[in-house]
Amino acid sequence: MSAQLSIPARFNGPPNSGNGGYSCGILAAHISGAAKVRLHVPPPLDTDLELKNNEDGSVAMHHGDTLVGSGMATDLTLDCPTPPTLEEARDARSRSALYIEHQLADCFVCGTNRDPADGLCLHPGPVADWSLLACEWQPTSDLLDAKGNVREEIIWSALDCPGYNGCYGNETVISLLGELSCRILSDVPGDETLIVYCWPLGRDGRKGWGGAALANQQGEVLAYSQSLWIELKK
Repeated sequence: MSAQLSIPARFNGPPNSGNGGYSCGILAAHISGAAKVRLHVPPPLDTDLELKNNEDGSVAMHHGDTLVGSGMATDLTLDCPTPPTLEEARDARSRSALYIEHQLADCFVCGTNRDPADGLCLHPGPVADWSLLACEWQPTSDLLDAKGNVREEIIWSALDCPGYNGCYGNETVISLLGELSCRILSDVPGDETLIVYCWPLGRDGRKGWGGAALANQQGEVLAYSQSLWIELKK
C-alpha cells in the first residue's frame, strides 16, 4: 500500500531540506511501537513523496526513483538519566552553545532565528557540565492532535536536534543525522511546559551517538531517542 505526502517548508532543518526528526517521524507514524528510521538523502521540502508500506512491516519514502528514507520496528531501550527539574532546565538553556555559534540557525527545531510561534526553539545547555544538557519546551497549539497531545512527528522532531547537542556538547561539528530511533512511552500533553534533556552515547571516528528524552515536571519520562550522527569529511 502506498500514499502521497510532503514535508511543508516550515519543517526544515537545513534551508532546503526537511528537519531530520520531522522527516523520520512521518515515516514512523506508519510503524507500530518503537521505530528506527534512516535517511538516505536530504528530504526535499514542499515536494510530492510516495510512502510505501512493505509486507514485512517496514516503510519507505521515495521521491521518484530516489529512496529518501526507510524505517522499521526496533526494540530500542535506553537507560535514561534522571530528568533535571524544570528550574534546572530553564537555567541550563541560558548556557546553550547554540547562542555562541549555530550552523543552522533557521532550523525548525533548534534554530535561534526562529520565533517560538513558528519553531520549537530547543536550545539545550549544560545542567552541571556537558554530560547532561537540558532546556524547557512549551508546545504550541498548532502542533497538537485533536486530544491536545503533541503529534507524533513533532515528538520525533523534539528528540532530533537535542540528540546532536547531547552527542557533541559544546563542540561545533558539521554532522548529518544518519539514523533516529525513538520510543514513545505515553501521550505527551501540550498544555504544560515540558523538559527536554540529552546526553552523549559515544563516538567512533566520524560517527557519534546521542540520547534525548522528553519528561514532564513530575520527572516522568514520556519519550526517548537514540540518534546517529555522521561527521562530514573535511
